[in-house]
Amino acid sequence: MTRTAEPATQRGFAGRSIVMVGLMGAGKSAIGRRLAARLNLPFLDADTEIEAAAGCTIEEIFAEHGEAYFRDGERRVIARILGGEPVVLATGGGAFMDEATRALIAQTGISVWLRADIDTLVRRTSRRNNRPLLKQGDPETILRDLMEVRNPIYELADIVVESDDGPPENTVERVCEALDAFRPPEEQNKAT
Repeated sequence: MTRTAEPATQRGFAGRSIVMVGLMGAGKSAIGRRLAARLNLPFLDADTEIEAAAGCTIEEIFAEHGEAYFRDGERRVIARILGGEPVVLATGGGAFMDEATRALIAQTGISVWLRADIDTLVRRTSRRNNRPLLKQGDPETILRDLMEVRNPIYELADIVVESDDGPPENTVERVCEALDAFRPPEEQNKAT
């Protein structure tokens, strides 16, 4: 059963941003946009916001300044976004790896890991040629290596939802169900 749009202020996570995390190709932007519409919240894509702030593409930032420079800018942009009104935010695949960013997300948002299998990630990322990390070798090998390193960190997310090749609305529905069941740690502590 699909829910109709319900203002976020009426849900248990009012005042918190919903932060989509996961590897490139997991569907963070596609699912995030649909989720934002369902929850009547603004949608922001951290990569788009970074490009706007930098005045160039992420690929150009990587090429001219390197990954460390990009991650620093990413951290600042995400902090600015999460310091404002609640949104649904799609982050880049590496954003959640940063300990300071993870802590900020934990304080101000609810992290949702969209977990996808390797075949899904390879298929989805092959549709676009603007992913700097995948230009450094065989994309499947790179994604497998990233999964090995990043999945244990993504597991720290508040919510984990499978992102498969079914209709996107099915994944959005699973996210909504998980959000409905989610209770922030401070609420869990009150109950005990």
